[in-house]
Amino acid sequence: MIELEGLPELVDPVLIAAFEGWNDAGEASSGVVAHLESEWKATELVSLDPEDYYDFQVSRPIVEMGEGLTRSITWPTTRLLVARPPGSSRDVVLLRGIEPNMRWRSFCAEIVAVCRELGVELAVLLGALLNDSPHTRPVPVVGAATDEGLARAINLELTRYEGPTGIVGVLQQALGAAGLPAVSLWASVPHYVAQPPNPKATLALLSRMEDLLDIPMPLGDLAEEARAWEHGVDELAAQDTEVADYVRELEERKDATELPEASGDAIAAEFERYLRRRDRDTDG
Repeated sequence: MIELEGLPELVDPVLIAAFEGWNDAGEASSGVVAHLESEWKATELVSLDPEDYYDFQVSRPIVEMGEGLTRSITWPTTRLLVARPPGSSRDVVLLRGIEPNMRWRSFCAEIVAVCRELGVELAVLLGALLNDSPHTRPVPVVGAATDEGLARAINLELTRYEGPTGIVGVLQQALGAAGLPAVSLWASVPHYVAQPPNPKATLALLSRMEDLLDIPMPLGDLAEEARAWEHGVDELAAQDTEVADYVRELEERKDATELPEASGDAIAAEFERYLRRRDRDTDG
């Protein structure tokens, strides 16, 4: 169990969480937390005991060489870190981990206990799934919320998925049952280019979170990396006529089902995001 004594008092904290594994197509969601951890210079708060939740023959520890012949072992686990984003008056708790191999209910109970101790007011859980969306179009981001009122308040396009779930779905349910508002955001990753990384999907999740939390999200080089990624996939598709034809078919299907009002909403949201960033740059 996590030792809860000595945890700091935070200001209006929000949790942003992602897990490697089944929930993380193209490493798009774990890439968000890794990016924010680096950009915000987050400091570690606590980590879960890996003995309780991981099968080390499935999620193997990593051995690394130090100076001389010394070796260190990094165990698979889940860590919580904290950061105060520049330009924000609230703290952010970052959760970055690997989907556990066992005892999911106990795992979620530990995270819920830490969230309560830290006073977390909202949890944003990130995921990415393989889908038949074309890489040339904006990345669809859908989600789920612990109650309909919260979903309406944040203008969230709800997913109607039913079927097997991962730790993101289980943790969201556990947070809601504990009375902690939680939202999950899912980015669609083209199944024909599933290998990580996918900076375009990571960028889409960051942008949606900025709208949701009204916290400036540092983009770093992600926009440039996303353009380079798309260009690289274009080149690969051009070398295979079957793939190129399939991408065109997906584009036509996507364009045919895209409602004009939805496109207008997307343009309006992007313009509002631009204005917020311009105002922050001017104030700075």
